[in-house]
Amino acid sequence: MTPLGPATTRSALLAAANSILQPERFKDYGPNGLQVEGRNDIRRLVTGVTASLALIEAAIEAKADAILVHHGLFWRGQDACVTGWMKQRLQRLLTHDVSLFAYHLPLDAEPVWGNNARIGQLFGWQCDAHFGDQQLGCIADANFSTLTELAERVKQTFRRTPVVVAGEPQRPIRRVAWCSGGAQSYFEDAIAAGADVFLTGELSEPQTHYARECGVAYVAAGHHATERYGVQALGLVLARELGIQHEFIDIDNPA
Repeated sequence: MTPLGPATTRSALLAAANSILQPERFKDYGPNGLQVEGRNDIRRLVTGVTASLALIEAAIEAKADAILVHHGLFWRGQDACVTGWMKQRLQRLLTHDVSLFAYHLPLDAEPVWGNNARIGQLFGWQCDAHFGDQQLGCIADANFSTLTELAERVKQTFRRTPVVVAGEPQRPIRRVAWCSGGAQSYFEDAIAAGADVFLTGELSEPQTHYARECGVAYVAAGHHATERYGVQALGLVLARELGIQHEFIDIDNPA
């Protein structure tokens, strides 16, 4: 274990994350920012995709003072009773005095360190327009001779075999649209924006028909797989800015 270094404070970490992500700009499905208050001094930050019990246990084992995730504990419309899985997660955080920070849509949208920005960086795509609800989706020029070529690149990048629905199988890919996670409802907007293919995390039943009927391909690379990258990048930036230690812990998820 690396010796503990200088500490920052819980409020300083919150202020730094809010400054980068600007959560007040978004209408979201749950609270962004500090969700569970732990100890004041923070020397070690763990980041991960989802505040699962497995991540919380791993962060405690890593001696984390705070955890920062993309998918937090609280969502609009959920049962407010602290029982079952919610009790287990909260109990571990509170017993070990570990803070939990969560940022959902702000982490998708952040233009340098966010999930969609990092996907663009991984593939070398320069986003030149946005689409969809709250303008989260990105679209850019690309150069793939076939959908098969793009699908292989996606497989190598995300370490996951994607689900691919071909629009026109031999159509060259010159415009690619993308949005991380569960953005299947953005597909029609991507089609309207002129995309040859839409890349996201999940596929729902209607999108198969849209792809076949509109001639635009659909690539689902995994909700978790497409959202590993923003929280890692944000953790690195916060650690550098605040002088604390950071570790990303990947709790794999086939979804």
